[in-house]
Amino acid sequence: MRPTQLPARLEPIDVRITATLARLGVPVLRIGLGVVFLWFGALKFFPGASPAEALAARTIEVMTFGLVGPAVSLPVLAAWESLIGLGLLTGRFLRATLLLLAVQMLGTLTPLLFFPAETFSIFPFAPTLEGQYIIKNVVLIGAAMVVGATVRGGRLEPDPPDATA
Repeated sequence: MRPTQLPARLEPIDVRITATLARLGVPVLRIGLGVVFLWFGALKFFPGASPAEALAARTIEVMTFGLVGPAVSLPVLAAWESLIGLGLLTGRFLRATLLLLAVQMLGTLTPLLFFPAETFSIFPFAPTLEGQYIIKNVVLIGAAMVVGATVRGGRLEPDPPDATA
């Protein structure tokens, strides 16, 4: 017996919808991630266009012990994020793209530790707008993990075999 208990007349519709979601879900997720990374990366090529650029520059400066300033870090970060976006959009070199994304995400989360006064109004419960901007990256990480699970041909199954059998 199916756990959802749909009326019999709705079952064929449900099967088609679920199959379509399984077929299109990962590509839509990959393309959506690509758009976000390309868009946010491209913004960093234009001084003042990205609301995250000052925090990103200071984070990189702290991470490199002051060796890399904003004049270098922002164009490198812009190129890095744009490259991730292009890799996701094209679907080419996904392993390398997802590695770049993983490293970038580690850096993206560090302001929560380096600058808690700026990322939380009440640590650790009430993030500021900047903190929320950073914390939402957990969703991007999860999406990247789903995309990464397909690089060896993995896919979603709309109606997997019964696990109890």
